Amino acid sequence: MSTEPKKPDPNTGTQGIPLTSVAPQASDNENRRYEIVQRGQFHTLNYRCYFRDVKTNTIVSPFHDIPLVNEQHTSASGNKKDIIYNMIVEVPRWTNAKMEINKQLKLNPIVQDVKSGKPRFVHNVFPYHGYLWNYGALPQTWEDPNHVDEDTKTTGDNDPLDVCEIGTTLHATGSIVPVKIVGVLGLIDEGETDWKLIGIDIRDKLASQINDINDVDKHLPGLLEATRRWFKYYKVPTGKPPNKFALNEQYADREYAQRVIDETRKYWEKLASGETKVEEKVCSIANTTLNNRGTIGKEDADKIVAADEKYQEQPAKIDITVHNLAYVVDEEERTTKEKKF
Repeated sequence: MSTEPKKPDPNTGTQGIPLTSVAPQASDNENRRYEIVQRGQFHTLNYRCYFRDVKTNTIVSPFHDIPLVNEQHTSASGNKKDIIYNMIVEVPRWTNAKMEINKQLKLNPIVQDVKSGKPRFVHNVFPYHGYLWNYGALPQTWEDPNHVDEDTKTTGDNDPLDVCEIGTTLHATGSIVPVKIVGVLGLIDEGETDWKLIGIDIRDKLASQINDINDVDKHLPGLLEATRRWFKYYKVPTGKPPNKFALNEQYADREYAQRVIDETRKYWEKLASGETKVEEKVCSIANTTLNNRGTIGKEDADKIVAADEKYQEQPAKIDITVHNLAYVVDEEERTTKEKKF
C-alpha cells in the first residue's frame, strides 16, 4: 500500500486516551518526491514503513538514498550558509511508540524498536507523555562507532544523526520535513556519543525568529531545559542510571552543530562507499541510487518489500499501561539540595 503520511490528530484516541503514535495514512509530506509503502501491522514487530521515489517508482532507503540537503529550500534562502536539511520523522510529538529507521534491514524501513521481545514504548516521565518534539533523523549521516569524538571522549552510536524538531506543527511518522538546524546537545547515552540536533521546520511560524540556540529560550521558554531533563532521565524507569552529557551539559550553537553534521556526513560517505567496513547485520548499506557496491536493482528492492506481510490498516491493540506516568528522583540532585539546607 502506497500513501503519504497523515498528520496526527491529538484529539483522537480511544475515549480520549493519548496517542502512542500515528500510522501515516494521508498527506503530511512536504517533499512530494517520496511516498511511503507500509507493510505488516502498526504496533507489531512485523510493521515496516518503506519509502518510494515517485519519479522513478523505486523503493529507496531513508538512510542512504534520500538526500541530506533540501535543495529547494536551501536555494530559496539565497545564502549558502543557510543550509536546509531533510529530516525523516520517526516519532510524532507527544507520542511514545519508539519508531526508528532500522539500520540492519535492507533499505532501512522505519520499524518499532523492540524491548524484551515486544514493541517498545518509551516511558512517560512526568509531566510529559512521550516525546517533547517531532523526533527523527538526518539521512546520509552516521555516528561512526569506530571513532572517538574529541569533545565527548566516546564513540558514535552507529545511527544517523537525531533531530528534535521544535516547531508548532505535529508531523507523522514517515514525513520528510525541511529543517533549519540551530544547535545541538551532546548526549552520552549508555557510554556512546548520541548528538541531538535542535531544528525547526523552515515553514513554521517561528522559523524566521529562531536562527541560533539562544533564540530558542526567547521564543520557546523552558523547552531546552525540559529537553535536557528528558534525555537525562528517559531510561531511568527501566532501571538504568541517568544519562550524561558532553560540553558541560550545555547546548552548542548553530556553528558547532554544523560541524557535527559535516563530520558525520563524511563518516556516512565512507560507510556507504565501503571504505569503512561494517557487517550487514550491524548496518546495511543497501540502496537503489548511489551506484556503489551496496546498490541493488528495482526488482530486488520490490522483492524485499513484497516479502514482508501485507499491510493491515487497523493497528494492533496495545496495553493501556503504555500511557502510565513514571516519576523520577535523581539521587545526586536530591543530595545536593539537602546539603543546601
